Amino acid sequence: MSDPARARKIAERIKAIVAEQLEYRVKDERLGFVTVTDVRVTGDLQHATVFYTVFGSDDQRAATAAALESAKGKIRSALGQLGIRLTPSLEFIADALPEGAAHLEDLLEATKRRDEQIAAAAAAARYAGDPDPYRRPVEDSAEDAEVGDEAAGADASSGVGDGAASDPAQA
Repeated sequence: MSDPARARKIAERIKAIVAEQLEYRVKDERLGFVTVTDVRVTGDLQHATVFYTVFGSDDQRAATAAALESAKGKIRSALGQLGIRLTPSLEFIADALPEGAAHLEDLLEATKRRDEQIAAAAAAARYAGDPDPYRRPVEDSAEDAEVGDEAAGADASSGVGDGAASDPAQA
């Protein structure tokens, strides 16, 4: 097992070498617009997995996969310049990044449409209950105050409400 930092550095170097080889050395008509997205190396540095994307249709992707398989030996011989004891074997895997990104774009678009529907429904909505849900002390208006004073005077003369006994026999 090698150091993970060393494996990461070698993976970055393999990525650069493979991209350079695909751009300048591999002369195959089937090779489309290829982007090397990632390289992963095993802990013993004997196997490298190269992830790539192809811009184009499914036919172009299939043709590019065939071109990469046929150029695998030439690219592996170029990896001999890494200066490690064993030249890693290569495996090319089409990256699912574009499909995942397209799926996320579809989800974001559906979410945006749903948010617009909710915003349209909220624009016409009203709150259930009072517009001001907090209780406030009732402010007596002038008319209520006069009615309240007359009622208080009547209560005081009858003895109701002032704590006096309401039974005349006890008074």
